Amino acid sequence: MPRRKRTEGTRAPNGASSIYLGRDGKWHGRVTMGALDNGKPDRRHVERKTEAEVIAAVRELERQRDAGTASKPGSRAWTVETWLTHWVENVAAPSVRETTLAGYRVAVYKHLIPGLGAHRLRRLEPEHLEKLYAKMADAGAKPGTAHQVHRTAKTAFGVAVDRGHLTKNPAKLAKPPRVDEDEIIPLTAAEAKRVLAAARGRRNGARFVIALALGLRRGEALGLKWSRLDLDAGLLRTPRQLQRYKWKHGCADPHRCGERLHRVTPCPLKCTRHATCPPVCQPDCVRHASSCPTRHGGGLREVDVKSKAGRRTVGIPRPLLELLRKHKATQDRERGFAGTEWHDGGWVFTQPNGRPIDPRADHDEWKTLLAEANVRDARLHDARHTAATMLLVLKVPLPAIMEVMGWGDASVAKRYVHVPTEVVAGIADQVENFLWSDTPPAPPPTSTAQPDTASLIDQLQRLLDAAKTPGDGPDDEEPPGWRAVI
Repeated sequence: MPRRKRTEGTRAPNGASSIYLGRDGKWHGRVTMGALDNGKPDRRHVERKTEAEVIAAVRELERQRDAGTASKPGSRAWTVETWLTHWVENVAAPSVRETTLAGYRVAVYKHLIPGLGAHRLRRLEPEHLEKLYAKMADAGAKPGTAHQVHRTAKTAFGVAVDRGHLTKNPAKLAKPPRVDEDEIIPLTAAEAKRVLAAARGRRNGARFVIALALGLRRGEALGLKWSRLDLDAGLLRTPRQLQRYKWKHGCADPHRCGERLHRVTPCPLKCTRHATCPPVCQPDCVRHASSCPTRHGGGLREVDVKSKAGRRTVGIPRPLLELLRKHKATQDRERGFAGTEWHDGGWVFTQPNGRPIDPRADHDEWKTLLAEANVRDARLHDARHTAATMLLVLKVPLPAIMEVMGWGDASVAKRYVHVPTEVVAGIADQVENFLWSDTPPAPPPTSTAQPDTASLIDQLQRLLDAAKTPGDGPDDEEPPGWRAVI
C-alpha cells in the first residue's frame, strides 16, 4: 500500500519516520528509535529496492520500538565470535567458579566460535545451532557434549537478550540431541553394610562411612577439617570443600613446553595400558601444563561449597562418632611418626604426610573398597544417592532431607531419591493380598523392621509434587542459618 502524501507546505513532526527515493535509485527509510548514550537521537536507516519494501521495513522498526524489543544502538556490530569472546572473558569469568569457566571456554572456543563465529549476532537462528549439533555428532562428539555446548549458548545469548543486543534467544528455540540418562541404582542396605564393614579396616575408611551415612559430596568430605567437627556434640559443618584445578602454563611457548609429551599416534586397537585411551594431540596442542616449570593456578584448593544451601550442619550417628574418634587417634600417631615431614593443615582425611587426599586417589580407593566388600561396581557419587534414599526409607520429611543433603531446590530431590526394592516388593504383596486373598488382610504389626509402604508412597508423592513447583529460592539464596538435623 503506497504511503499517504503529506500536504504541501507542511513538515513532519520531530521524531517521525521518513521515507524517500535516493539519488542511487533505491528507497531509504529513517526511523527514530530513541536516544544514544550521548543524548543524540538514535536514527536507524533501512534501504530497499522498492517503496513497498522500505515501508514494511520502517513499520517493523516502529513496531519493535513501540514494543520495547528493538536492539540497542551498535548491536549490529556484534558477531557471534566477538560476543561470545566478550561474554566468556568479561561477563562469566569474574562471576563463576573456575571449573564452570573451564567448561564455558571449551564450549566457546572449541565448538561455538569455529562453527558459528562468523554469523552476525542478530541474524543467528535456531537452525544454525541445530546444524552445529548435527556436525558435532557426525564428528563423533557425544550427545552430552552437544548439551554442554547448548547450555553454554543459551546462557551467553540470554545475557545478550538482557542487554538488548538480541531480541530473542535462538538457543532457547533450538533442540539439542537427546541424551540417554544412565540408570542410577543406589546401594541396597545389604551392600551398604558390607561396604561399612570393609571400610572399618582401611586407612581413612571413615571417609566412605561419612559418604554413605551423611551423603556428603566428594569435595565436602575431602575438605573436612577437625575444626568443623564437634565430636562432643556430634555435629559436622560443611562450609568449604576441596577441589582440584588444572595447571596453567607460565611459559612463553606452551606448545614447545609440552612437546615431549605430545601424543602423535593413537593407541592400538587392543590397548591394555589404558582403561580409556587418551586422544591424539592436535598439531597446535598447548596442553600438558602440569609439566611446565613455571606452571601456576592448579593443584588442590579449598573453596566454598557448591551453593549456600550446601553450608549446613548435620548430626553424626553414634557409631560414626566412635569411628571418627578412633580415626583421630590413629592420625595423631601418624603425625608423631612423621615428625617434621608432617604438613599440618587440620584435614580430617590425609595422606601419610598430612597432605589432603587427591580426588583421583580417593576414586581409586573407593573402587578398591567395593571389590574388597564384594559389591557391584558403582560410582562414588552413588553413595550420595544411597544416603538420600535411606532418609526416604526412614520417613524423614522432605524439608529435613533437603537440609541434610544441602539442596536449595526441592526438584533436586527427584533425581537423588529412589524407590528401594523393599518398597516395590511391599507394594506387590499388598496388591496380592487385595486381589487374590479370600480373607481380609491382617492389620500391620505395630512394630516392624520393614518400612511402612503406604507411608513411603505418600512421602514419594509429596516429594514429586514439591519437585513440580519451584523451590523457595535458588541455591545461591542465603540459608536461614546453621541448623542441626539429628
